[in-house]
Amino acid sequence: MPQTTPERIDFFTRHRRLLEQAVAATESREHWTPYPESPSKAFYGEDAARLGAQAFREQLGAPFELPGHPEAGRVAPAERSPYGFALDITYPQAAPDELLAVAKAAAGAWRTAGPDVRAGVAAEILGRLNAASFEIAGAVQHTTGQAFVMAFQAGGPHAQDRGLEAVAYAWSEQKRHASTARWSKPQRKGDPEVLVKTFTPVGRGLSLLIACNTFPTWNGYPGLFASLVTGNPVIVKPHPGACCPSRSPSVSRGRC
Repeated sequence: MPQTTPERIDFFTRHRRLLEQAVAATESREHWTPYPESPSKAFYGEDAARLGAQAFREQLGAPFELPGHPEAGRVAPAERSPYGFALDITYPQAAPDELLAVAKAAAGAWRTAGPDVRAGVAAEILGRLNAASFEIAGAVQHTTGQAFVMAFQAGGPHAQDRGLEAVAYAWSEQKRHASTARWSKPQRKGDPEVLVKTFTPVGRGLSLLIACNTFPTWNGYPGLFASLVTGNPVIVKPHPGACCPSRSPSVSRGRC
């Protein structure tokens, strides 16, 4: 049978209004958020809390899959809930050189994608993270020891707010100058000298994010999303006691 090519989704068009609102909020400094901080069914749906808790429980004692991650083996870090049980989740393990090679291989295409594509992808990631807020709250609660509501807010919507703010600043700075220009310089004799110029924002290189175990997503998202949107591949080194929230489970497994 003929193979079908996956449909290319224009995430920038889908999230352009959101990005523009986020940039406007950074300029006005007024309160604005697209991610409700209350873990209420009025915002997230009747079954969100139950499904999120179920998704977290399904990870316990199971291998955590990260498609595309180089895997030289599995590692079981010291993730234990302060509420009295071990998470017993195993994660793919790779040598630093393997991770660097994968990140470098992705750098060219990610840079070429441009600020709009990168910002659109980042906004889509944040939207999926928001949909997985209850699952992430479970991961944060049972690694950091925070109460559920704090784990939900700081690990979910508040962290997503910080991520979106970083996306807004990174995107707007790259869009502040024209990406193309027709440069025309008059000459004393003859036609003007004309050049058509193209400007490509280029990242600084690979980014390393070292996550903490107290507020892993709240502290991690700003640097993560700022690096991604400015064209820098990111290698995440989770804290051994809080790998689960740092890995953004539902997004990496494509459940939402």
